Amino acid sequence: MSLNRSDIEKIAHLARLAIAEDDIPRYTRELSKIFDMVETMSAVDTSVVTPMAHPQAAGQRLRPDEVTESNQRERFQTLAPQVEAGLYLVPKVIE
Repeated sequence: MSLNRSDIEKIAHLARLAIAEDDIPRYTRELSKIFDMVETMSAVDTSVVTPMAHPQAAGQRLRPDEVTESNQRERFQTLAPQVEAGLYLVPKVIE
């Protein structure tokens, strides 16, 4: 894909970038190269490639799922302003 001067000016405007007049030809060449590379990559058949979540086949080291703290529900509810049937009561906020 080949970009021209007006394309670069429009991209710069949309991105709210100030580009010096002398730099426009360089941006035109560089962005055209990037779009050509993307076009080349899009042409590759990836139908047989399995999608991956991560580029390395590394597994997560997980800790054991164990209870490490005691149940202190009654203690915490004694500190609450209002409790009923084991539930915290809060004032109505939305009507």
